[in-house]
Amino acid sequence: MAQQDWPSTEPTEVVLAAGDARLAVDLRGGGMRRLVVGDWDVLDGYPAGAVIEGWPGAVLVPWPNRVRDGRWSWHDRELQLELHSPEQPHAMHGLVAWQPWSVLAQAPAEASVGTVLAQRPGYPFRLAVAVDYALTPGRLAVTVRVHNAGAAAAPVGVGMHPYLHVGAHEDGGISGAELSVPARTALETEGDLPTGAQHRFHGDVGRIGHRAFDTPLTDLERDADGWARLRLRGPIGELELAVDGSWPWLQIFTGDGLPEGQRRRSLAVEPMTCPPNAFADGVDLLVLEPGGEWSGTWTLGWSAG
Repeated sequence: MAQQDWPSTEPTEVVLAAGDARLAVDLRGGGMRRLVVGDWDVLDGYPAGAVIEGWPGAVLVPWPNRVRDGRWSWHDRELQLELHSPEQPHAMHGLVAWQPWSVLAQAPAEASVGTVLAQRPGYPFRLAVAVDYALTPGRLAVTVRVHNAGAAAAPVGVGMHPYLHVGAHEDGGISGAELSVPARTALETEGDLPTGAQHRFHGDVGRIGHRAFDTPLTDLERDADGWARLRLRGPIGELELAVDGSWPWLQIFTGDGLPEGQRRRSLAVEPMTCPPNAFADGVDLLVLEPGGEWSGTWTLGWSAG
């Protein structure tokens, strides 16, 4: 053979444009690397090719958040997922956030990207996953789709991990932002995992101040159209993240445990289909039959202050 072939290393991302809005979709994981409107970084993202903590913009399939010790069972079969680290010995945020994605369709302001999650120890199911992005000058719409491409019923959880940025460029700056969350119930956690208890949550948070949130929320209050809307306002403007009825959970995270340079400067707002540890606890876990599909849409809108 005269020449050895290598796998393609391009493209690394897809860039969409609408008005003065630009979205970069990372083909390592299929998530949102950067969303900028004029000179406003609406999402707290990361440089091209960087690996940083906090999972900014990530797609979380086949589970969001954590699975305690990575252990769970399905139909009397004990399963063990890969653990995140010795410091965080739990399974974290699914299996697709670091694998290659491909472009399924692309236009100047729209794109669909996808990947196939192969069977593996700890998750012996096969899924096709796609994310459709549609950008307008004032709004981003994101639709996540999951298809069971295997021969057995597959348990599935879905989430995404955007960090909303409203003008805090220094660590701690999110304290000055004002927050309204359309949720009535908070899941109590210890070590980021559920204790089994819940408490009433008052969604009219107001100024965040020194409060630290890493909180799964449910019982979402929905408008007449069936969508639930969270609002975050800061020095540079206001963001509205809205979820359709496919997302019964939101997690809010003020980033207190992130490294210097990322700490408490934005708010992660994570649409989720299930709470932490759903694989083990079974709470709101989706089950897709062979050939079955699920989809859910969320949007992010912005208005300058």
